[in-house]
Amino acid sequence: MQPTTAPVPGPPAADWAASGVVALSGRPDGPPLVPPGRAATRARELSSTLAAFSERTVTVDGAQLLGERAALTGLRRRGTVSAGGRCRLLRTSDGWAAVSCARPDDPLLLGALIGDDLDAADPWPALADWIRAHRGDELLERAELLGVAAGPVRPDEPAHCPSPMTPRPVEGLLVVDFSALWAGPLCAHLLGLAGARVVKVETPGRPDGARRGGPEFYALLHHDHESVVLDPTERTGRSALRALVDAADIVIEASRPRALAGFGLDAEAAVARGASWVSITAAGRASNRIGFGDDIAAAAGLVAFEPDSGTPAFVGDAIADPLTGLTAAVLAMSAPADGRGVLWDISMTDVVASTLTADPVPRTAQRGDTWFVESENGPIPVAKPLSRKMIGPAAESGADTARVLGSLRIPVP
Repeated sequence: MQPTTAPVPGPPAADWAASGVVALSGRPDGPPLVPPGRAATRARELSSTLAAFSERTVTVDGAQLLGERAALTGLRRRGTVSAGGRCRLLRTSDGWAAVSCARPDDPLLLGALIGDDLDAADPWPALADWIRAHRGDELLERAELLGVAAGPVRPDEPAHCPSPMTPRPVEGLLVVDFSALWAGPLCAHLLGLAGARVVKVETPGRPDGARRGGPEFYALLHHDHESVVLDPTERTGRSALRALVDAADIVIEASRPRALAGFGLDAEAAVARGASWVSITAAGRASNRIGFGDDIAAAAGLVAFEPDSGTPAFVGDAIADPLTGLTAAVLAMSAPADGRGVLWDISMTDVVASTLTADPVPRTAQRGDTWFVESENGPIPVAKPLSRKMIGPAAESGADTARVLGSLRIPVP
């Protein structure tokens, strides 16, 4: 990755325009929309903090990271359909809700949610009819019970995000990354840029779905990471997993606590011996809620409203993911001054909600073929999403299992 100078955060309108997120927000046949709040500015602040914390000086543009996946995969704005196409904003009887249908078994689970069979090829009409007749609270209750990624759009929920502690160097530290998709892997990627050794752990039955979703983006985040595959359903696999966690300085995971406990992995024990445990969940470790970047961001209130109709539109591409990944990396690059371990309980919902403000939202205007954000300091051109260049492939799943375990003196299953 070619180092660049980390941009200095500016006014929210300017940071939104430069991030590529405005270009990804709104209807495909309508104007790009400026989102509420200051998430792009917050992303730039986080990347500036990373640069300040890192001995290697991690110089990335946090605002541009928000649109990086869209730039690599060619995603565009789609209004009430997420840029990736797997989440929708649907009317409830008392407002709006965000509902994801991203996993192979989601049509079956969503069918159980509404009490009817769904067409797996197009579940949305029946879902929309049921959701339109029910309140957001009822949808949320059923979604949590069934493990469905859905929730009402609520911009006024209180948010609490942990603050960094004492900065500490991560060069040479061992990071064990159990996460998948975007938020956790971005955190691991940034720690790797800061000099940490990153080992990605997958299981035989559940490789990271991002491997299939966009190979270039996956390689961008995982180049130079070592890949280990272990089977937690086997005794030797569980033993190796525990030994790997025992060797780790930083553990990253994005699972509900009971799932990891079933593998014999104990966050509290790791913290007690001095490790940092980064736990990324939809709404905190005490919640049963699940979610993905699009539905979490929208449910937290980060939606852009069309100025005339008041219809909400998705903001960017799964924006809760990169915003949380940046937040997690900053927290992981800090620790208690006395050397104790720490459990970072990171709620993606709170990360997003903490960026929202009651400030007026600027409009966009078109001049010729160019869209601008209108601001107090004059019009600001709306940038397209940008991506850094990939510099090499990612390791094949499990390619480094024997070598990594051998280097840590862990018996190979």
